[in-house]
Parts: sequence; C-alpha cells; structure tokens
Amino acid sequence: MEAVPLIFTSGWASGINAYAVVLLLGLFGRFGGADSVPPVLERTDVLIAAAVLFLCEAVLDKIPYVDSVWDVVHTFVRPIAGATVGALLAAQDPGSLGEVAAGAVGGATALLSHGIKAGLRMAVNTSPEPASNILLSLGEDLSVAGVVTLAVFHPWLAASAAAVLLLLGGLLVWFAVSRIRRFWLRRKERRRAKAGARTPGLDPAQ
Repeated sequence: MEAVPLIFTSGWASGINAYAVVLLLGLFGRFGGADSVPPVLERTDVLIAAAVLFLCEAVLDKIPYVDSVWDVVHTFVRPIAGATVGALLAAQDPGSLGEVAAGAVGGATALLSHGIKAGLRMAVNTSPEPASNILLSLGEDLSVAGVVTLAVFHPWLAASAAAVLLLLGGLLVWFAVSRIRRFWLRRKERRRAKAGARTPGLDPAQ
C-alpha cells in the first residue's frame, strides 16, 4: 500500500507541474534506486522530453498573463498526466489500488491542484508588477520538488503535506477571489458615482 500516498502526492504535484513530476520520479528511479518508480519513467527519451518541457514551463510560467494561457492549455494535460502516473505507480505495486482507481485518484487530485494554481495565477495577474508571478512560480517549483522528493522516501508524510497544501491553496483562492470581487464592485461604484456627478440632475447614488 506504499503506492497509495505516492499516487495522491504525484497527483497533487502533477496539477502544479506535471513535467517536474515525471522528471523527478524518473531521475530518482534511474539514479536514486527508488523501486517504487515505474521503469517507463526512467527511459532516456522520457527524461529528455520531460526536461525540455519543464524548462519551457519554468520560463513561460513566470510571465504575467502568459502563465494563465499556459494553465488553460494544461487544463487537460495535467489531470491526464496525474492519472497516467497514478496508474503506472499502481501497476508497479500490485498490492495497492487497482490501476483504474489509481488513475482516478491521481487525475482528480491533479485537477483540483491545477484549478487552485490557475485561480491563484489569475488573481496575481491583477497586480501591476511581475515580481509576484515570479515568486509564486518559484514557490510552486520548490514545493513540487520538495514534496515529490519526500514522497519517494517518506510517502505518507509527503501525502500529508500535499493534503495540507491542497487545503491551504483552496483557502487562498477563496480569499483572493473574494478580494478581487470586492475590488471590482468598489471600482464599479466609483465609476457610477463619477458618471452621476458629470450628469446634471442625476443622483450619483443611482
């Protein structure tokens, strides 16, 4: 059953950066002696493709608005990656979840974390400076690297960390959305008040 927390953790991480997950697991399996990693992820062509795509994401994910477009494109890619990695991990450990169930867990978790990531990025893009995007992207990369590394050696501890991060991310999205909504409502009210003040005989409060 050691694959179960790894499936959950890899699903969460795939929703943030699927290419980093494939690359890290493949490297740990090939050079770190991690028996829980499926051999297909250790293949040279898979590692090269994951590394190239990871580098592309590392750059594009730090550019305001480009990161949101990248997230839209990966709305299907990340959950599929999470489901695929989950199924492969289950096949590597026959005593764990079935491959279909593991794929469902990995894909659903990836979809949740992807939605949180995309929501936070849309909220951050409302700020006029690019530094927040870069810092958030770096934080995501480090979180994925740390949690996936922890999952290889301490699966249940990593799964607990991923669950906490998923919950905190959801709370942050809710907070950010509520703040943005209030901001737009205040802006709309100010515009209506200005328009009313410029129009003779019109009550600004209307």
